[in-house]
Amino acid sequence: MVYRFLKRIFDLALSCLLILFLFPLLLPLLILLKLTGEGHVFYLQQRVGYRNKRFNVWKFATMLKDSPNMTGGMITVRDDPRLTPMGKYLRKSKVNELPQLINVVIGDMSFVGPRPLAEQTFAAYTEEVQDTIYNCKPGITGIGSIVFRDEENLISNSNMDAKEFYQKYISPYKGELEQWYQSNLSTLLDFKILFLTAWVIVFPNSNLLYSLLRGLPDKPDGLS
Repeated sequence: MVYRFLKRIFDLALSCLLILFLFPLLLPLLILLKLTGEGHVFYLQQRVGYRNKRFNVWKFATMLKDSPNMTGGMITVRDDPRLTPMGKYLRKSKVNELPQLINVVIGDMSFVGPRPLAEQTFAAYTEEVQDTIYNCKPGITGIGSIVFRDEENLISNSNMDAKEFYQKYISPYKGELEQWYQSNLSTLLDFKILFLTAWVIVFPNSNLLYSLLRGLPDKPDGLS
């Protein structure tokens, strides 16, 4: 498929270019991470990838090593006590996602696609959504990442248990968004998502998303 071939060429070229450009700029951050928190720079966790292949996703360490086994599990809330001293700032700016450029070079991920899911999060999706994600490489960013850019605050501001709120509202809507993405695949859509990813980091309260991407599924009442 021409779309997939061109996407892979773009992913490989841009990821290599960004790694070369960003490494000198990120070197001070690597040192700070080594000297703070638990002294580890990267965090690797197994995720479900293209055609259900398991792979290790790379991130800068923002949480305690054993955080998945602590209270909260895979769900992060605002001011989560498991965050390292620099974790809050890295997550808010999305800088913690930059090591995933390594995953893009390897071929496990793309720049745009569904977020790489942990096993239990993937299992929470319906079979229909799982089948949709099956044939698509996970992405550093995607439609779900933009819509839920403030997911931690959204969960914290709800009156429900974090896990219950995620399973009742966030997970089903993320599934609808991924199905919408698969139904509208195009190079232009990917470029729009890349642009919007940068845009909402600078302008987090912007609703430009809904102007550029027409026909998105309606949010459930619990997320409105």
